[in-house]
Amino acid sequence: MPLNARPIALNFAVICFFGISFVTWLSGLAMFTCCKRAVAGAVLAYVTAALAVKSINAILISAMVENQMRRQKELDSGGEG
Repeated sequence: MPLNARPIALNFAVICFFGISFVTWLSGLAMFTCCKRAVAGAVLAYVTAALAVKSINAILISAMVENQMRRQKELDSGGEG
């Protein structure tokens, strides 16, 4: 069953947002700078996670299709003999 890309990517982006904002705040930067960097990092994390989940889904779907084709081939060859 394919994974839902949007919730996974959104959760990852939120975690990255707070992680980046906390790290930049600890480094002593201005709050506005922390916010801009955290938003940019969250957007980048969202896009990266969405692409990663879509890639994983492609691999999973390919494996499921190959498995069904193999099963069908076994059923067809088993019925002839």
